[in-house]
Amino acid sequence: MPVIIVTGRGGAGKTTTTANLSVYFAQKEYRTLAIDGDLFLPNLGFHFALENVNYTVHSLLKNPEVDPEWAIYKHAKTGVNVMPGSTRLQDVIGISPKRLRDIVEQMRYKFPVVFVDSPTGIPFDTLPTFEVADYQIIVVEVERSPIYSFETMVENEINKLKAIGEEYGLKIGVVLNKVRESEDVIDHIIDEITENVGLPVVGVIPFDEYVPESINVGIPVLAYKPRSDAAIAFYEAGEILEEWIFK
Repeated sequence: MPVIIVTGRGGAGKTTTTANLSVYFAQKEYRTLAIDGDLFLPNLGFHFALENVNYTVHSLLKNPEVDPEWAIYKHAKTGVNVMPGSTRLQDVIGISPKRLRDIVEQMRYKFPVVFVDSPTGIPFDTLPTFEVADYQIIVVEVERSPIYSFETMVENEINKLKAIGEEYGLKIGVVLNKVRESEDVIDHIIDEITENVGLPVVGVIPFDEYVPESINVGIPVLAYKPRSDAAIAFYEAGEILEEWIFK
């Protein structure tokens, strides 16, 4: 069941969300694959300490003869299978995002859960993969979205990304990330999304200093500091997503 993770702005925590939801399902003993679909600015590998590997998703895009299994690495600390991207400029130039769709379709038959980390904004790199996906998670950064401008952000970001998911018939949810606001403010934001946008909020992730620390060591926070505030919130979001997919 492919899940595409998207966001309207850089730094919202899209890749962090991808990594930690992948960890949740791996810990629940689902065979889980996380694919870096941000083809021009890939960084999913950093979250799993996979910076220098022989084969990447870019290897597959450049050479169809490469076996996709060669570009999959099982993260020892979490059990997540990761298909990282390449950060080398020569690997990025001249690739065809259309082949990513074929890779995702092939992997969906080998892995019960597939997460695709999409690029920021309109996800042109991963747009063909929406054809073979089932779910879309929109990550919204609350830290830089003051309540007085939140309605504008909804119009400019969430509704546009929602329209793409709806076009492909995906089930869509929202994750609020880096939350520092008071409970009353968050309740207002959740009401805005659920009532006016018509999307469920599947996770409210608080700002947590352990998150950047976990990225630096290459172990997503759900495994690195499982009792931290962010880890608990990612776990709860994973429970909701698991209910969607399997129950």
